[in-house]
Amino acid sequence: MSAYTITNLMEIEDSASGRGAGMQARFARSHIDSEQIGVTLISYEPGVRAPMGHSHREQEEVYVVVSGSGRIKLDDDILALAPWDVVRVAPSTVRALEAGPDGLEVIAVGSARPEGGDGVRAPEDWWSD
Repeated sequence: MSAYTITNLMEIEDSASGRGAGMQARFARSHIDSEQIGVTLISYEPGVRAPMGHSHREQEEVYVVVSGSGRIKLDDDILALAPWDVVRVAPSTVRALEAGPDGLEVIAVGSARPEGGDGVRAPEDWWSD
């Protein structure tokens, strides 16, 4: 493995295509040959909410708002997000994002994950206002 890797997030295939209308997700972990850190660019069109909430068995995550605004639901709390907000989320906390009127773009950073991943989907009706 090389001592470093440079990859442009916009050149990574959108993995959200077909999973949720109005959003894109570009997962860089395998593109940067990382064993310990995952980096993902997630973009939501105005008013779009993630199609599901999720938690993890082991991974802690951090979300950095790059542009736009929106909300994040963390278990039962719904909080406003603005550019350059940084949100750390413990593994067991169920989370999902929703874009505001200008859309929302975040970079998600995750820690090492077990073989096959450790994501746990929340029930589909988990986020209701």
